Amino acid sequence: MLLALDKKKQEAFLSRGCKCAPQPHTRQLDVFKHSCNKLDAFDWLHNIGTPEVAPAFDVVEVRFKNGRKEFLRTLPELDLKTGDIVAVESSPGHDIGIVSLAGEVVRLQMRSKRVSDRENDLRKVYRKAKVTDIEKWVNAVRQEDNTMFRSREIASSLNLEMKISDVEYQADFTKAIFYYTADDRVDFRELIRVLADAFHVRIEMRQIGMRQEASRLGGIGSCGRELCCATWLTKFKSVSTSTARTQQLSLNPQKLAGQCSKLKCCLNYENKCYEELLRQMPDTTRDLLTQKGLATFVKMDILAQTMVYTYKDKPGLYIVLPVERVRQIQSMNKKGQKPAELADEFTVTAQIDSKDPYGGQSQDMEDSLTRFDKPKKAPKSRRRKRRSKSGGKPKSQ
Repeated sequence: MLLALDKKKQEAFLSRGCKCAPQPHTRQLDVFKHSCNKLDAFDWLHNIGTPEVAPAFDVVEVRFKNGRKEFLRTLPELDLKTGDIVAVESSPGHDIGIVSLAGEVVRLQMRSKRVSDRENDLRKVYRKAKVTDIEKWVNAVRQEDNTMFRSREIASSLNLEMKISDVEYQADFTKAIFYYTADDRVDFRELIRVLADAFHVRIEMRQIGMRQEASRLGGIGSCGRELCCATWLTKFKSVSTSTARTQQLSLNPQKLAGQCSKLKCCLNYENKCYEELLRQMPDTTRDLLTQKGLATFVKMDILAQTMVYTYKDKPGLYIVLPVERVRQIQSMNKKGQKPAELADEFTVTAQIDSKDPYGGQSQDMEDSLTRFDKPKKAPKSRRRKRRSKSGGKPKSQ
């Protein structure tokens, strides 16, 4: 029981990018390193020193819980490095974060994020975290889960149509941020008063979307791996049903929707490749004229660069044609010529029964979990009987 509690307390710091809870009385050497953390950033300028003439860059990148990062101004005498735990300015009081980038690479990072280093509204880094700061921070992080469960009970008792998915305590115990999702607008003024009386801190409510909630909670996707939004994806691009149509996927919401009940973000990964290949495909609205009759388009395989046509008078015969053959027939039709038939000696044809489009396999067989299992061999006694019936010799393969 105690081991389970200790493990749960250690896992509370994974969202901060720490592999374990910081120890206040020891050096924090490898605490910030984590094998699967989307908050990590590679400093590819760590082997290049800054010129002695130029002053050191006075801005560092500091990470907090989950995907929250900020650029903060620091003093040159602090000499901060990646992995340092620092006390930063907050409103009100101060907060604790971990330096994720320091040095000249921060200037390039700010440029890519379109943040000016000349802005005066950048918050400041006060100092490196003291022992008392780390102790209070560790105690605050370990109370976040209990606070979240208690706040859900309070919201349910007030009959509020909302779901509190995460809680983030400020390191000095003066403020708590409650992240929630809701379909409609929620009047949580009474909830704030009850939460302030229960936890004795300043309450801040932030509404997030379904995708942000899934990234905070994490999980396993249909591919068998951790969710992209929980491991490396930080920007959410809109996904529309047109991407599924472009990739010729069945519009089944159970297969296309992720754990956030939205369309999966991975639909955008290969969409540009499909769009580029679609531009190179022949016009599907034009029928093919042959001496055997008129052939109409049925479907296409974009990646294999093949198209399926069928004769109007033979709807059960499906002929697979490569894209080059379709272009050749269309160019012949423009000149008023008709080929003898769709398929030539280099074309693969397929005869498919219209009553059984799965080629002898039912849809139940396609969805069966045992469809990839090898068929079991018959017992030796049955094999001997078969051999005796065939004259004592095994059948040639």
